[in-house]
Amino acid sequence: MEYEAVIGLEVHAQLLTESKIFCGCSTKFGAPPNTHVCPVCLGMPGVLPVLNQKVVEFTIRAGLATNCAIQPKSVWARKNYFYPDLSKNYQISQYELPICLDGWLDIEVEGENRRIGITRIHMEEDAGKLVHDPSQPVSYVDYNRTGVPLMEIVSEPDLRSPEEAGAYLRTLRDVLIYLEICDGNMEEGSFRCDANISLRPVGQAEFGIRAELKNMNSFRGVTKALEYEIRRQRAILDEGGKVVQETRLWDADQGKSFGMRGKEEAHDYRYLPDPDLPPLVVDEAWVERVRSELPELPGAKRARFMEAYGLNDYDAGVLTAGRPLADYYEAVVAAGAPPKAAANWMMTDLLGALKAEGREIGQAAVKPQGLAELIALIDSGAISNKMAKEVFAEMMATGKGAAKVVEEKGLTQVSDEGELEGLLKEIFAANPEEVEAFKGGKKKLMGFFVGQVMQKTKGQANPKLVNQLVNKLLGE
Repeated sequence: MEYEAVIGLEVHAQLLTESKIFCGCSTKFGAPPNTHVCPVCLGMPGVLPVLNQKVVEFTIRAGLATNCAIQPKSVWARKNYFYPDLSKNYQISQYELPICLDGWLDIEVEGENRRIGITRIHMEEDAGKLVHDPSQPVSYVDYNRTGVPLMEIVSEPDLRSPEEAGAYLRTLRDVLIYLEICDGNMEEGSFRCDANISLRPVGQAEFGIRAELKNMNSFRGVTKALEYEIRRQRAILDEGGKVVQETRLWDADQGKSFGMRGKEEAHDYRYLPDPDLPPLVVDEAWVERVRSELPELPGAKRARFMEAYGLNDYDAGVLTAGRPLADYYEAVVAAGAPPKAAANWMMTDLLGALKAEGREIGQAAVKPQGLAELIALIDSGAISNKMAKEVFAEMMATGKGAAKVVEEKGLTQVSDEGELEGLLKEIFAANPEEVEAFKGGKKKLMGFFVGQVMQKTKGQANPKLVNQLVNKLLGE
């Protein structure tokens, strides 16, 4: 029997606030265990939570960017469960009345556009972290992460393949990074994903029994885990068995998922209204102010780059992968560089050098105006492309301007026709056999003549001009 996968994703995105959602403790990653804690986030008796307004604003921003309806009234709830990393034995979240509803996100897979529904976006606090001792059967609890603000973004079960799931996650992550509300770092846990997946016979409307996959910390991990789970469920169904509703952990090293526990339903958590927090009221003026401050989002920017700068889909996608990168590119073009040349230099030389150095675009020693200056020197014939590579390396190492590096290294390209003609005549006189062979149709000897000129000028002759002069002097 042919089966169709039905996939829904739950993304937890950590918000880029300096303090936690209900207290003033720092959210900075990597601090010593249990140093960013206080009576509020530890749930001590008698303390009261106070909502961080920036968390609300960031969530409104995300809701608007994903076409959600911002609810004028939302309510806080206590999600009750017992686990060592949850100091209060409940997590403050939103349940029946979240802040964002009924949105969507467009994705592209293999050249086709798909619209994926977003059920809801709500705010909640993160739990702590269990640290397992590999040398003995002991676990430790670090509560630094407790109370760190999260958004949970729940998709509709509209995804039909692991590839679509990966495209959705990348698109969503790019949007959140553009909004500057989440850094999207999956390794540090600031962008995490759980997946619900079931199979059903092709053509059947009713969903199958689903499994929830956890512990996926990369886009590749999500794709591989879903591929494995599709194979596992298909094998069960083909043998006449029934898929069990459960939570499964993905083990990337083994390439398998393992049963963890039976999948809980909402009633298992005993959601209750939080008595310490009043309903959240968001007026229309607040929503419209946030809407007016939204940046141009990745999809729109990518389309504009293709139209305004004549870039192909791939180049535009690379250059709009992040706001700082897109801003850098536009600054290079604004400084006078041809759009295609600017794109080529950025995608090959600049990004390659930054990757080798482990730096971001904002840390590049070569500023946009400097790269535009380098491209202008190439276009004017002052330096060759080969020289430009050497100049660029020096600019990255020192931060000096292109013209300054060219002057200091004496790299100016020889483009004087009279000087080059004189050199060619000397070379022709010293190599009469090659001249006759060239005239007789052996055009590959062009490389020989150009090489001789390059040798005499220490690589500084304009090769394009040398080609033209060879043809001119030898009667072409």
